Amino acid sequence: MRRVGFQLKVKPELIDEYRARHAAVWPEMRDALTRHGWRNYSLFMRADGTLFGYVEVDDTFEAALAGMDGEDINRRWQAYMDGFFEIQPGLRADQAMLELEEVFHLD
Repeated sequence: MRRVGFQLKVKPELIDEYRARHAAVWPEMRDALTRHGWRNYSLFMRADGTLFGYVEVDDTFEAALAGMDGEDINRRWQAYMDGFFEIQPGLRADQAMLELEEVFHLD
């Protein structure tokens, strides 16, 4: 198991809508994440829209992302969330997640 932290930035004017959509994540999306080994997945957001994600995966973050890339439900979710993030044009949020280096862990 590997612990992964990542960062994104939600556009400030879309923070409320981002929260609303994540309060009702589609069951099919939840199922796909589970199938591809996303466990203990959490999102945290600062008032300015800076988003920190935490997930535990079996192998690597890249492998977990690649598994989701093959899912039609993920393509639909990414399209549904398109435009919410301050990212390079042409990228989906799942392609722009900035993985963070773990520097400390306490069991």
